[in-house]
Amino acid sequence: MIKDHFHTNRPTYSIEVFPPKKEADVSTIYEALDEFKFLQPDFISVTYGAGGTTVENTFAIANYIQNQCRIEALCHLTCAAIPNPLFLNNFLTNLYRNGIHNLLPLRGDQPQGMSREEFNARYYEHASDLVCDVKKAYDFCVAGACYPEVHPEAASAEEDIRNLKTKVDAGVDFLTTQLFYDNDVFYRFMERVRAVGIDVPVLAGLMPVTSYKQISNIIRLSGTKIPDAFMSDLERFRDSDADIKKVSIDFIRRQMSDLLAHGVSGIHLYSMNKVDIAKAIFD
Repeated sequence: MIKDHFHTNRPTYSIEVFPPKKEADVSTIYEALDEFKFLQPDFISVTYGAGGTTVENTFAIANYIQNQCRIEALCHLTCAAIPNPLFLNNFLTNLYRNGIHNLLPLRGDQPQGMSREEFNARYYEHASDLVCDVKKAYDFCVAGACYPEVHPEAASAEEDIRNLKTKVDAGVDFLTTQLFYDNDVFYRFMERVRAVGIDVPVLAGLMPVTSYKQISNIIRLSGTKIPDAFMSDLERFRDSDADIKKVSIDFIRRQMSDLLAHGVSGIHLYSMNKVDIAKAIFD
């Protein structure tokens, strides 16, 4: 299980992938995984559509990572995708019997096609509720998500940390952060979580910018702040995706070096299924 990797005297390195939205493109993720494995990450996580729209592909990809690539697979699961405990138990049983013993329970956003009333009436309201039942069912290594720049729906940073403590106390073995670009924000976050007794490993989530168009999406979806100097470089090369990618990879390399120098537990790369970027950073 992934938690066993944290007993070594080095940071962990991991990659996140996602199932392609179009069925015709599914083969591309397996081609990418066949290359990702040569980077020898400690684990590869695979996302899960908020409403379960990619459930079959998510399981198939996780199974391929675990049993063909021989790398620990971390499977995502969202609250909105689980109608009842029986569905959860069947899903967990299927994972466990196929050797996939790592899970990331998430609340998830409201899926397209699901009304606000339906979303609010979901069986599992919070990820912490889901963590409890996962731990009761099987001996999974359970990951948790956290937000160095505060969850967008939290009333305050203090409330966000309290909610995170509840989730960790429910049985989370390690945490992975939402993407961020300012390491000082991460260091301040680490001071707050350690101060309330959260002592599990925390992996730093990093994501390169690959185009100028992507920047607004990053800010809108994650709420993260981009440092002025980095933003200035991105603005300067806004008409060249190749230069944007080069500048971003260089920034992420320096960001990662600083995190490692400060003793971070691990680096989790949001790869966007792009092998060349992961290779350029992890090499």
